[in-house]
Amino acid sequence: MNENKNLEFGRVITAVVTPFDEDLAIDFQAYANVLEHLIDTGSSAVVVSGTTGESPTLSESEKFELLKFTIEQVKGRIKVVFGSGTNDTKKSIELSKQAQSIGADGLLVVAPYYNKPNQSGLIAHFTAIANSVNLPVIIYNIPGRSGITIENQTILELNQTCNNIQYLKDSTGNLNKANELDLNKNDGLRVYSGDDEFTLAFLRLGACGVISVASHLIGSEINNLIKAYFNQDLALAKAIHKKCLLLFKNLFIEPNPVCVKFALAQIGLIKPYVRLPLTQLSPESKKIITETMMQFTELKSLNKC
Repeated sequence: MNENKNLEFGRVITAVVTPFDEDLAIDFQAYANVLEHLIDTGSSAVVVSGTTGESPTLSESEKFELLKFTIEQVKGRIKVVFGSGTNDTKKSIELSKQAQSIGADGLLVVAPYYNKPNQSGLIAHFTAIANSVNLPVIIYNIPGRSGITIENQTILELNQTCNNIQYLKDSTGNLNKANELDLNKNDGLRVYSGDDEFTLAFLRLGACGVISVASHLIGSEINNLIKAYFNQDLALAKAIHKKCLLLFKNLFIEPNPVCVKFALAQIGLIKPYVRLPLTQLSPESKKIITETMMQFTELKSLNKC
């Protein structure tokens, strides 16, 4: 069993939400409360300005304001990763350099969406970004949103040729490809599951942890699952996974991060507001999320509604 020791970002990275007030401005007090809650429940790092943070509707100035605020709030207690990837290589380089200058610990760089380059274009894109900074880069493979898959051979080549491309967030949900990658990669590439529901499966295929949405709510449970696995207590890991699976799935019954924002509002940490084109949950979905949350003691104790 590969324990993947000495991980600079730890095992549970939270793709953190961006709370808004009723005017849809960033609610920094609520955001500070979320960060403290994540630290208290075991997140080892956060991704700022990722998909869960509604990066498509954040201005560039808002993204960097969030990054600065996050670094000041966490005070080195956890690592801070910035989502700097776009479908424009030049813009991604600019964002990456600025994030480095502000003090980010790492970068999450998504596959270029919409323009759909071929694999050689992907290699050129990620290489140019990685070579522009000294920060570790997490490649983000999410074909469901980007419309393009980063193939395993491309990932391996980038890891071998770029010293700071050391991590992959795999949101493909493709266990066959994950297995193939695990059989062919070396210890210089660390893989995070990009989907909570596949965390245990990906751990068994060589992953080191998860970049999570559900950790906003059950970070302690997710940490316990991963610890059980690396302590070779597979029965306990499976039991925790079984307990959490419905929440993992139900947090995506409507587009992310609408569900997790509603759930966080239920426990009194933020308001559920999202920016268009996202809209708030339907009454049916609200009922499903609320009922699913009630099986977790830690959420019952936090509930202020």
